[in-house]
Amino acid sequence: MRVRSPPTRSDVMTVSLSWRRRAALCALSLVCCATAATAAPSAAAAPEREAALAFSDDFNGPAGSGVDGGKWQVETGDNVNNHERQYYTSGNKNAKLDGQGNLVITARKENPENYQCWYGRCEYTSSRLNTAGKFTSTYGRVEARLKVPRGQGMWPAFWMLGADIGNVGWPNSGEIDVMENVGFEPNTVHGTLHGPGYSGSGGIGAAYSLPGGEAFADKFHTFAVDWSPDKVTWSVDGHVYQTRTPADLGGKQWVFNKPFFLILNLAVGGYWPGDPDGSTTFPQTLTVDYVRVTNG
Repeated sequence: MRVRSPPTRSDVMTVSLSWRRRAALCALSLVCCATAATAAPSAAAAPEREAALAFSDDFNGPAGSGVDGGKWQVETGDNVNNHERQYYTSGNKNAKLDGQGNLVITARKENPENYQCWYGRCEYTSSRLNTAGKFTSTYGRVEARLKVPRGQGMWPAFWMLGADIGNVGWPNSGEIDVMENVGFEPNTVHGTLHGPGYSGSGGIGAAYSLPGGEAFADKFHTFAVDWSPDKVTWSVDGHVYQTRTPADLGGKQWVFNKPFFLILNLAVGGYWPGDPDGSTTFPQTLTVDYVRVTNG
């Protein structure tokens, strides 16, 4: 995050392993690497090159079913590094299709399974999904149409991590936050780069706010990055609000010209958003209409 405290994304989990119980990550498979290309110049104007769909999930399926295991893995465990309050559960306990073409990630104030977190018995459950070992991409347009939750302590995110994190660790792996929202800023989202020497609260990024006080939780919005060699551009509903290149890093290393995998999650509490309070109602949901990656 651009404004959060100490490093927070070194805690990528594999299924059924808590971050605080795992000393190191396995090397993650690099499934797909696609680079953008442009047509060669010619005397006559060439037709515009059509983007190739590299990854797509429209979350079509029966109500109550889990995500496609060929595309996503479901992480489990807590997160001591961010001081988040939730336990990420397995299967479709907190992430399921609604039967209307959406994935619904639900944060609940409950713990019937008696999950244990870094602070004791977990107070909340939620879900976190990633495509590690199933899909990675280098460059292209990465986008999702989402409806975020609302309330103090809510922290939804759509983001990416370098697929070499198992070898180089975080933040050397790099992190591209396509969209993060914290509940105390209902009309604002953040897009951020994290890397060696510019991670945690020192990430490089910017915020985008809706006009007129509208909250992002009021309806769906499309969040995207257009990513090419030495360049990342963020947009909300087609409105570009920042572009970053190596020139923005003050001589620090650019680590974004390599494969990354995707992550969707809904955290509860933590250093940046703060914990839920008496004004926060549960359950809260992050609803995902689609996730797409196009190259070209």
